[in-house]
Parts: sequence; C-alpha cells; structure tokens
Amino acid sequence: MKSIQWMQEIQKLIIVTIGALFLAASLNFFLIPANVFASGFTGIAQLLASVLPVSTGILLFVLNIPVAIVGWLKIGKSFTLYSFINVALTTLFLELLPVYEFSPDILLNAVFGGVIAAIGAGITLKWGASSGGVDIIALILSRVSDRPVGIYFFVINGFIVITSGFLFNPEKALYTLVTLYVTSRVIDAIHTRHVKLTAMIVTTKAEELKKAIHDRLTRGLTRLPAKGGFMADDKEMLMIVITRYELYELKHVLQEVDPQAFTNIVETAGIFGLFRKE
Repeated sequence: MKSIQWMQEIQKLIIVTIGALFLAASLNFFLIPANVFASGFTGIAQLLASVLPVSTGILLFVLNIPVAIVGWLKIGKSFTLYSFINVALTTLFLELLPVYEFSPDILLNAVFGGVIAAIGAGITLKWGASSGGVDIIALILSRVSDRPVGIYFFVINGFIVITSGFLFNPEKALYTLVTLYVTSRVIDAIHTRHVKLTAMIVTTKAEELKKAIHDRLTRGLTRLPAKGGFMADDKEMLMIVITRYELYELKHVLQEVDPQAFTNIVETAGIFGLFRKE
C-alpha cells in the first residue's frame, strides 16, 4: 500500500512539473513577446514586470508566498504544497527558458499562448493541485461567502484586462481577452471548474470507504441501502458532496479501498444545509 502511495506521489510530482513547464513556455514563447497577458496571478506578475525591474518569474513566486500560507491553513496541506511546487517550478522554468518570439502575429501568440497555458493548468488541476494564486484565493472566498468561484475569477481577470489596456493600448486588452477565453475553454475540456460536485458511490465495502473518506477528505456522507439490479445482491450507496479540488483524492481512495465500486460524479448547482467551508 505504501509503495502504491509513493508511486502516486511521484506521478503527481511529474505532472506538476510538466504543467509548470507548459505554463512557462506559454509565457516566454508567446504571451510575453506579444505583451499579451495570462489569467490570474501570472497575468498580474506580467503587468508588474512591465513596470518594475524584476522578472515575471520572481514576481509570480513572491505573490504566491502569502497565498500559499493561507491555503495551507484553510484548504489543505497536500493541495497547497503541490500548488506551491508548481509555482516554484514555473518560476525556475521562466528563468531558464529564453524569451523567444516564434511569430510576430499577435493573434497567433494570444491563441497558442492561451492553449498551452491551459494545458499546463488543466493537467495540474486534474491531478489534485493548481497553478496557485487565484485558484486558492477564489476557493477560500467561495467557501466563506458560498458564492460561485467564477465571480472571483471574473473580477481578478477583469482587473488584468483593464490594466493592460491602460498600460499599453485597448488592442492589447482585447487580445488578452482572447487569451483568457481560450484558456477557460481548454481548461473546461480537461477538468471541470464547478466548485462543488456530488459523488454517488455504490459499494459492498461501505464501512471501509466511510473510514477512508473521513480520514483523507474530512467530509460527511450519507449511507443509503441499495440492491444490485442484475444479481439482486445487497449493497450501499454513499453520497458525498466535495469540491473539485478533492476529486483527485476521492478517486484514489476508491481505487485503494474498492476498485469495483460504481461511482457517478455529477455537478452540484447548490447546497442547503450543513457543508463544511473551513
């Protein structure tokens, strides 16, 4: 069991490293040469780097330090640790990779930069981490206010678009909008962005799964009696509401405890009643 967990952690570290490399490549090869801005803290770091004598990578790292501390306390150690590793590796790759312009066409830079950045962010999210910054802030604010995480992404990214228009020209702001749109669409294709999901798990090992879920996710669940439609064997259905950041951990709990469990993951529009936000 320990060896399996170690292999999973190594795989996760490899994915986080690849995600950081994709993000750095999107910036140094497409977005930075064209003065087009990425979403979230990466875009804010780009904006600051355009007016300060400090590189985008260093600014991205510094901006994420206080966020990582809050995330460690409010969200979870594993998620925050791997998110910060992703940020640190992105900073390293930004310093190592040269800033090179593949094409003078600003639209090509905006589209390809957005796609490559989204691939890096999407695979990182799929494996239970993030590119840091706005993801962590938006999740914390969403938990406190119980408002959709998209509102906070909209406000922060709107600030980036408006500021880029003032610093450069309105045309740059419009191309930044193209990058943000492409990024959001590709991330949606790779990983769901809904904050809350409901998992319905039909299993013969309800007690073992309940204990593992409580140990690893600290979430409540509801147990319902169920009966197999073909074999008519007795089972139980566990219903649990999680955030998108906990989906990776839940999948691994299921693989370790009951790989034969039938699980249906659905989007959750809203919740009334007790749901742990802290």
